Amino acid sequence: MKFIVSSTELLSHLQAISRVINNKNSLPILDNFLLHLEGKTLTMTASDIETTLITSMEVETAEGNGKVAVASRLLLDTLREFSDQPLTFNINDSNLALVISSANGSYNFIGQNGDEYPRMPQLQDDARTLGMSVSSLSSGISKTLFCTADDELRPVMNGIFFDITAENLTLVATDAHKLVRYKTNHTSVSLTQEETANFILPKKPATMLKNILPKESGGVEIHFDNKNAHFKLANYTMICRQVEGRFPNYNGVIPKNNPFKIIIDRITLLNALKRVSVFANQASNLVKLAINANQIHISAQDIDFSISAEETISCQFEGDPIKIGFKSSFLIEILGNINASDIILELSDASRAGLILPFENEENEEILMLLMPMLLND
Repeated sequence: MKFIVSSTELLSHLQAISRVINNKNSLPILDNFLLHLEGKTLTMTASDIETTLITSMEVETAEGNGKVAVASRLLLDTLREFSDQPLTFNINDSNLALVISSANGSYNFIGQNGDEYPRMPQLQDDARTLGMSVSSLSSGISKTLFCTADDELRPVMNGIFFDITAENLTLVATDAHKLVRYKTNHTSVSLTQEETANFILPKKPATMLKNILPKESGGVEIHFDNKNAHFKLANYTMICRQVEGRFPNYNGVIPKNNPFKIIIDRITLLNALKRVSVFANQASNLVKLAINANQIHISAQDIDFSISAEETISCQFEGDPIKIGFKSSFLIEILGNINASDIILELSDASRAGLILPFENEENEEILMLLMPMLLND
């Protein structure tokens, strides 16, 4: 088979799917891209068995049909060095010798039999379908992914929980110290009013989607059964195995009655925390917030090095004074993942979780972030 393709267009498609490939694979064939030519459509696949990413593009001219597996690193390293130009791929169907010809030279590869590449897992007949906009899914994943854990003992925490009802979709991630709950509307779902469905999307495919979704537009179709999930976009299809297990009851840990409500400018608080946290104890990372009428006193100290810092910023708050301690790196991370200019900090006491909410949610989304406090000695 033979086809002519733009070097930069091919490279951008292959780079997008190449992140799936592991450095060490159990099957040597997984070190390869699978190239499948059918008519003028070239379909490219990368997989690590658990997650598979497929993309396709139209080639300029094509002769014959077929598939071949090509070493991913060798092909990417070659394509990176070309300026934008047409490249001719010529594949010998009998011995799978592959020659890439440019205007000035030729490059010889040895392909592998494409039939040896693992087959894609098929969904069961009772699979559910969820439709939503690419922008909503992109926003939801990017605002929850940072909260996923790396916990070998509790793998259910190492992913994003999709909680689906007939009305809306809730994405949740937690690492037991912090939690994000993101609610949005979907465009279609194969559920009745009373039914619910859920699955846990692992961190690796979630990261792939976070990188791909901003380049896409329109809608995304999600099909899922009790083992696998398929994400179908305009230019990509991703198939991944779900995390098995039961996600914790996230609504049970969100405190309901929070008498202390403080409204603060997000950037002012974020910048003050970044400055003061430099002086925090390196082991605990503790910053203290002392909240009085219309001001927050932020302080940190490291007794070992005899250093300390404090800063006072204004806020909107009326009520009894309250003191609370947080791990500064977690609070900075949460504030960095909210887009609103003003935030609401809801507290009940120094030993219970604090809620961080945007003062105004963006259209079609509702965000709640939770952070567990650290005990204060004073």
